[in-house]
Amino acid sequence: MYNKKNLIQAINKAAKSLVNIFPYFIGIVLLMSIINVSVPRSFYSHIFTKNPILDPLIGAAIGSISAGNPIISYIISGELLHQGVSLTAVTAFVLSWVSVGVIQMPAECAILGKKFAIYRNILSFIFAIIIAVIIGAILG
Repeated sequence: MYNKKNLIQAINKAAKSLVNIFPYFIGIVLLMSIINVSVPRSFYSHIFTKNPILDPLIGAAIGSISAGNPIISYIISGELLHQGVSLTAVTAFVLSWVSVGVIQMPAECAILGKKFAIYRNILSFIFAIIIAVIIGAILG
């Protein structure tokens, strides 16, 4: 079944990993909070051009930098849609907001490896744009 010694070793390793990762998480939360507070929500509605090619790129780029949690992105998305921002741009914004993490990149590199973090973020950015265009074409 299981060995009590191995279980205690595994718990100790996990605890040490959490202690080592904790400063990264604090830094990420503080940086995300500063960005979310310092960038007014009205800023987003002014930068979209209503261009079907440019808007998903702008949305994905802003979402990548503005990283946050999904609940807040739904609120911001509703506001953006009410202010006339295209569904394609909002979709790219939300997908990259949740899946691309420029702010979290240093912590992700330290924890998961630089190569993996870079590839994951690039692919997430590209797929956010592709999915946004597909959603825009289907629902728009």
